[in-house]
Amino acid sequence: MAHARLSVVIPVYNQASEIIGTLDALAVAVEGSTFDADVVVVDDGSTDGTGDAVEARTWPIPVRVVRQPNAGRFSARLAGIRGSAGEWCLLIDSRVVIDPDSLSFIERELDVDPAKRIWNAHVDIPVDGNPYAAFWDVITRRAFSAYFHDPQTTSFGLDEFERFPKGTTCFFAPRAALLEAFDAYRSHYDDPRFGNDDTPVIRELAAGERIHISPRFRCEYAARSTFRSFVRHAFHRGTVFVDGHGRRESRWFWIVAAFFPATLAWLYGVRRVPAVAVAPIVLASVGGAGLAVAERRPRQVWALALVTPVYAVAHAAGMWRGLLLAIRSGARRR
Repeated sequence: MAHARLSVVIPVYNQASEIIGTLDALAVAVEGSTFDADVVVVDDGSTDGTGDAVEARTWPIPVRVVRQPNAGRFSARLAGIRGSAGEWCLLIDSRVVIDPDSLSFIERELDVDPAKRIWNAHVDIPVDGNPYAAFWDVITRRAFSAYFHDPQTTSFGLDEFERFPKGTTCFFAPRAALLEAFDAYRSHYDDPRFGNDDTPVIRELAAGERIHISPRFRCEYAARSTFRSFVRHAFHRGTVFVDGHGRRESRWFWIVAAFFPATLAWLYGVRRVPAVAVAPIVLASVGGAGLAVAERRPRQVWALALVTPVYAVAHAAGMWRGLLLAIRSGARRR
């Protein structure tokens, strides 16, 4: 495994300050391993000088910036993978700080068992008084409680797919396998900016071999810290959710399918009894607080009670946008 070629692909959009910390941490992790690494930063149409900020620094590992018009993370990642040359590929987001020992851990695991080729990182979300980070920390731990209640090195396939955290936030795999999975992906939407950029790809990989995860291959993710950025992110995730889980192979398919008639029924109820309008808000607030209690995060109860309804409304609006995009794209393809 010594001196294996590793290409790191980082899609980035308007993250001029965050990308510097990501690259600093990455350089430390690479230097702690024997990987012969290079980095491809794909600047997806940034308007804040992100690419220039990267190029202005001298890095201890080769870093190359590729610029493209804004086309979304999926297109940016794919462009980075196609433009790289390593046998192995690490996908990592620009809001992520990788643990310094993560890549050396991967190397040791591959030396022991070369079949352990695909790794999804264990992601921690520091809260640090940020209510939006608290929301994501609690929601993530609750959604994947089977793993987070006792994190350990393990793996999952299609049968256990929905029980484990997964995403291209920090993801290691053979470059060839990633290319095949990305090429197999078909979005419900014509515009790739709104497509789900990770779940269908990882599902495709899991159909062929097991995905490994470990608290020793880990990173920290910096959540949004302002109301506006949180709402925009939630709205986008609603659209992405429809694309990623509006498929029969997802356990969330029937929730997606039921959401739209349920929303219409709620709107009809509001017309007849206006007080019904606040029911989802109250339920989301109580549910969020309850999740904080269930996850033994008593300090986060009020944060979840206030933030969860905001997320629910923005996510719901995003799902409706997703449905409209899917209908429009379907009509064009006919």
